[in-house]
Amino acid sequence: MALRSRILEQGILLLLLFLVSGGSTAASTAEECNLFVGSWVVDETYPLYTAASCPFVQHEFSCVKNGRPDLGYTKYRWQPLNCDLSRFDGKLFLEKLRGKSILFVGDSLSRNQWQSLTCMLHSAVPNAHYTLTRVGDVSTFTFTEYEVKVMLEKNVYLVDIVREEIGRVLKLDIINEGSSKLWQSVDFLIFNTWHWWNRRGSSQPWDYIEIGKEMLRDMDRMVAFEKALTTWGRWVDLNIDPQTNNVFFQGISPSHYNGSLWGEPRAKSCVGQNEPVAGSVYPGGSPPAVAVLKAVLSKIINPIHLLDVTELSLLRKDGHPSKYGLVGRTGLDCSHWCLAGVPDTWNLLFYNLII
Repeated sequence: MALRSRILEQGILLLLLFLVSGGSTAASTAEECNLFVGSWVVDETYPLYTAASCPFVQHEFSCVKNGRPDLGYTKYRWQPLNCDLSRFDGKLFLEKLRGKSILFVGDSLSRNQWQSLTCMLHSAVPNAHYTLTRVGDVSTFTFTEYEVKVMLEKNVYLVDIVREEIGRVLKLDIINEGSSKLWQSVDFLIFNTWHWWNRRGSSQPWDYIEIGKEMLRDMDRMVAFEKALTTWGRWVDLNIDPQTNNVFFQGISPSHYNGSLWGEPRAKSCVGQNEPVAGSVYPGGSPPAVAVLKAVLSKIINPIHLLDVTELSLLRKDGHPSKYGLVGRTGLDCSHWCLAGVPDTWNLLFYNLII
C-alpha cells in the first residue's frame, strides 16, 4: 500500500507540473539541459539546404560555388550532451511567427546568420513568394504569404559613429535614434558585436573615441567593447518591453588562424581543415571577449537570451570559407562561415528556444 501511495503521489505531482507548464514538458527539458554543451556528430540527412536550393547565398559564404571540393563539413549536426534538439521545421516556424518580425543587428557575422535563416526558411517553403529589399543599412527578406519579415541591420558597434569637425567619432555612450526606433518595433531582436573592435588602420571606421566628456585618440579595445555593451544594455532596460520584444545576443563567433589552439601547431590557419575538433572542449579556451560579454549581460535587468555559440563554433575549424570566400585564392577567411554550415546550427538553437 505504501508503494502504491507513493506512486500515486508522484503521478499527481507530475500531472500538476504538466498543467502548470501549459501541458508541455519540452520547455522544462530545454531549461534543464544546456543546449550549448555537446559535440558534433555526422548526420547524413544534413545539410538542411544546398547552394542549389538557396540561389541567393552571397558570394563570400557560397563555398561550394567558389570551388570548395569537400562537402564533409556540411554533414555535421550539433548534439547536446544531455538532450536532443528538435529538427528545424521551416513551415512550422513561419506559421508560429505569422505576422511577426525578426531583426539581426550587427556586423558580417550577423549577415552570415541572417542569410542562413533565410536559406533555411526558403528551402522549407520553396514555392512561397518572397521579396528582398534594402533601404540604407537595413535589408528585409519578407515571406509575403506568412507576413514574416527576417531583417538585417548593419551596425558593427551597436553604439553611434558621428562625423564631426574633428573627424569620425565613435561615441561609446550613445545609440543612434533611428536604430533605436527600429529595434523597438521588432518582435525578435538578435544583436551581435565584437569583430570590429580590434580593427586598425584603413579598415577602422572612426578617428576618435568619445566617452562622457572625454575625447580620445584610442583606448584599450576590450574596455571600449565593455563600455559599448553597457550602453546597449542600458538601452535594453530603458526601451524594451519583455512582453512584446524578445531580445537575444548572438554571442562571440570565433576565428581559426592558429592551429596550436586546437592541437595542430603546424596548421597556420583553417585552410585544409575538413573535420571538427573531437569532443566537447576546445583546447585553446574561449576568447576573452566572452567573459566581458557575459559579465555585462549579467547586469541587465530585462531578460536577454544568449545564443552561446562560441564553444560549439570553436570546435568547427573546418567550417570557414578559407580560400573559397570573398577574395578567393588570394585571400584567407577563417572568420566567416560557409553556407550551408555552422550558422544553420545557431539558427537551429534559436528555433528550439522560441518554438
